[in-house]
Amino acid sequence: MRYHKRSFARSVGFALRGIYDAVKYEYHMRVHVSIAGAAVLAGIFLEIEHAEWMYMSITITLVLFAELMNTAIESYVDLATEEIEEEARIAKDVAAGAVLVTSLHALIAGLIIFSPYLLELL
Repeated sequence: MRYHKRSFARSVGFALRGIYDAVKYEYHMRVHVSIAGAAVLAGIFLEIEHAEWMYMSITITLVLFAELMNTAIESYVDLATEEIEEEARIAKDVAAGAVLVTSLHALIAGLIIFSPYLLELL
């Protein structure tokens, strides 16, 4: 592995470009970002507790991380093979499974965090 000497700012720029590309080209990334934004707005409106903010921020980070990794794996697999091979299918399906698991966790976390506040409004 070669050592690349580059500035921290340039590395951050590459990372931000990767996030931008994921949001720009991946529909599901836009869905996750939109839902995360809605959750943050709901948290502000409902005035959730500090610990709930921490839990929600970790949950949002996990979902976005899983979607970024899924996008990277799918892009690499598509680049590496033009044919539909069993190993390529498995890699892509497992990466998508990681997104599904974290998204289900986020749904459950959202219910746990927001249900008491929403029931209080009724």
